[in-house]
Amino acid sequence: MAAKTTWVIDPTHSEIAFKVKHLMISNVKGSFSEFSGQVLTDGDDFSTAEISFQINPASINTGVGDRDGHLKSADFFDVENFAEITFTSGKLAKTGGDEFELTGYLTIKGVSQTIKLDVEFGGLMTDPWGNEKAGFTLNGKINRKDFGLTWNATLEAGGVLVGEEIRISADVELAKQKA
Repeated sequence: MAAKTTWVIDPTHSEIAFKVKHLMISNVKGSFSEFSGQVLTDGDDFSTAEISFQINPASINTGVGDRDGHLKSADFFDVENFAEITFTSGKLAKTGGDEFELTGYLTIKGVSQTIKLDVEFGGLMTDPWGNEKAGFTLNGKINRKDFGLTWNATLEAGGVLVGEEIRISADVELAKQKA
């Protein structure tokens, strides 16, 4: 069995973003600027990955201060009582080539749900300073109501102000830690 290798997320070369329908006709995009994560693998074999990831929901940024303030409130993330969103992996299954399906446990506002994310492995590379890096793109969907994010407003013409489906996308660069 290969020795465990530790990889940590490089926040300066990673992005955690989302999209949600607004007024049922357009998308609002946002991201989180504060996050961290660790991946343990057997050697450099990412099919054995044990993933632990944390997001600070108070770092949400949609480009509109008032909207960000509302998202931080008890109507949505309730950042005063829930200072962290977490993800821990369950299983990473190869679906073809450099593509995988990642099953894991997402916790928002103290509510944990199993989710699935599509993962594309971008490859391994050594940077100019001799650091080994690995790149991944992740995409998936969740229903915000499954996590207690239920605030909404009904529109006079029918429909709702904020969609239930949240599309998640992440571009992640991991840095291999020296033993």
